[in-house]
Amino acid sequence: MTTTTTSADGSTIAYDVTGTGPALVLVDGALCYREMGPSKDLAAALSDRFTVYRYDRRGRGESTIATDATPGTTEAVEQEVADLGAVIKAAGGHAYLLGQSSGAALALEAARAGLPIDAVVAYEAPFILDDTQSPNDADLGDRVARLVKRGKRAAAVDLFMRTVGVPWLMVKVMRLTPVFRKLSAVAHTLPYDVSIVLPFQQGMALPKGYYEGVKVRVLSVAGSKSPTYMTNAQQAISQAIPDGRYVVLDGQNHMVKASALAPVSAEFFTA
Repeated sequence: MTTTTTSADGSTIAYDVTGTGPALVLVDGALCYREMGPSKDLAAALSDRFTVYRYDRRGRGESTIATDATPGTTEAVEQEVADLGAVIKAAGGHAYLLGQSSGAALALEAARAGLPIDAVVAYEAPFILDDTQSPNDADLGDRVARLVKRGKRAAAVDLFMRTVGVPWLMVKVMRLTPVFRKLSAVAHTLPYDVSIVLPFQQGMALPKGYYEGVKVRVLSVAGSKSPTYMTNAQQAISQAIPDGRYVVLDGQNHMVKASALAPVSAEFFTA
């Protein structure tokens, strides 16, 4: 059953709740929401030990955007952090966070902001922090936003997917599927994801002291089948956080299976 809360700017944030135990909020990555993405399987795998909150990030599913931030600004990141804060408040005032991809980066931003978080599991924040991968276009956010503004939602999704490494032929085939239409329906939210991650996709190390103020335990997780830049980034994140730890899930890539991520997360949260 869907419940809603209100974020600081008046946006309605929709969420649902399953399970019993300490509160755990799942934070989706780009283009994902409750009806399309990994959170449903993760909630099923964790609801025997946690009260799991799944929410639609702003502009997706049943959530709205009251005031739209300019892409690439700190305001865009702050709005998403505030949305997550509203869900944590609804969850009883504090919670564990489990984020994937850009959702992992968002969870880390929430920890930096000092939200009442008990611990964080961050799966593959999509950072490029060294020269093992070419940097992403620094204008990506603006390019995506312009396409959306012109009504070219499918083109915006196409650009994003090719940027993150989906082969052009696969994207071409996906364009013919109902799934691609669902992705296009939330294309207007891509500038938010880009705002969160693009500053850390330029092939440069994390800014000195960036995560120094994070006061909670953080488990940075990578898949053994993910590219080198991705595993290197997760190691760098763990090393930059005072109580950061790092683990690799054997046989997993960026599309991690709930059966692999859930047990490691539960063990970390309850340790």
